Amino acid sequence: MTTGPDAMDLTNRQVDAAGGIELQAVSKRYGDAGAPLVVDAISVTVPRGTLTTLLGPSGCGKTTTLRMIAGLEAPTSGRIVIAGRDVTDLPASERDVSMVFQSYALFPHMNVLANVAYGLGVAGVPRAQARERARAAMATVGLVDLDERLPSELSGGQQQRVALARALVLEPAVLLFDEPLSNLDARLRRSMREEIRGLQQRLGLTVAYVTHDQEEAMAVSDQVIVMDRGRIAQAGTPRELYERPRSEFVAGFMGEAVLFDALALPDGTVRLGPLTIRPALSCAPGRAKLAIRPEAWQVRAPGVGALAATVAKTAYLGSARETTFDTELGAIFVVCADEGSAMKAGDAASLDLGRHGHSVLED
Repeated sequence: MTTGPDAMDLTNRQVDAAGGIELQAVSKRYGDAGAPLVVDAISVTVPRGTLTTLLGPSGCGKTTTLRMIAGLEAPTSGRIVIAGRDVTDLPASERDVSMVFQSYALFPHMNVLANVAYGLGVAGVPRAQARERARAAMATVGLVDLDERLPSELSGGQQQRVALARALVLEPAVLLFDEPLSNLDARLRRSMREEIRGLQQRLGLTVAYVTHDQEEAMAVSDQVIVMDRGRIAQAGTPRELYERPRSEFVAGFMGEAVLFDALALPDGTVRLGPLTIRPALSCAPGRAKLAIRPEAWQVRAPGVGALAATVAKTAYLGSARETTFDTELGAIFVVCADEGSAMKAGDAASLDLGRHGHSVLED
């Protein structure tokens, strides 16, 4: 991204404006008191200068939660605090919040500069000052020499940057993203998520971000909140949620995981068939559920590993190989780096588990 003196001024203003978000037992239902809750008494804290992602499947309540923070929906109960101020009953225009929508919502008849400066004009900022601040915001997100272009003349990535600049130029205490990358192709999504994360860190922005894409959430977030049917299933850092999921839902949503019935022993280990594992989280002795990631398995020569296996099918993916093995525990899906050894269906092998990529579920 391109920066300059004006962009650096914007940077300093953004750091000063940053503030945290706190949701206190916030609920939302549509309709009368008998209607189901779309969001069910959730409490969330987004610390100042960090990025928190609301992650979950369609219908889990994440976008409704974001819209309540923005002031586009009113909570049925609970409080919303932004930068230390109770904004629960304030309209969107008084919350010091900017939102980047999934559709970008650019005005098709306005050029790039006019789109970015629009909110400043509505706020009564003089035209010359609004254009100057708009150009500074555009420079911050790497938009140069595009002032006169119409949205229809821009690529998807450029349109996304225009929407981001339009949000930044208002110097909000909080910046909200609603599925901002869903309209981009895979390569551009990777590039833009890196730019959003870099911008958030450089400007010290407080960001709430909504996506259903687990990889995207892990790439951009300080904190991830996994939602399920209007409730918080688990919250934590990307690493915590991936390596120590507490439920079957979180284990399955934060990447692939296969669940096995296992036996927790008094010494803190867990027995899975011929395998003995010491999980990161201890659990009470007795029956347990063990979630294992495909990359946790180590493929060894026949008789070397503890679990005998036979190749059922395999696929070469360039840097990695996906293989399904038949074992006494059932079919096991394994992803590992391709080392040039072309295994084929029917080949004998054995499996062990590494130290990471498996966890005992609490729920």
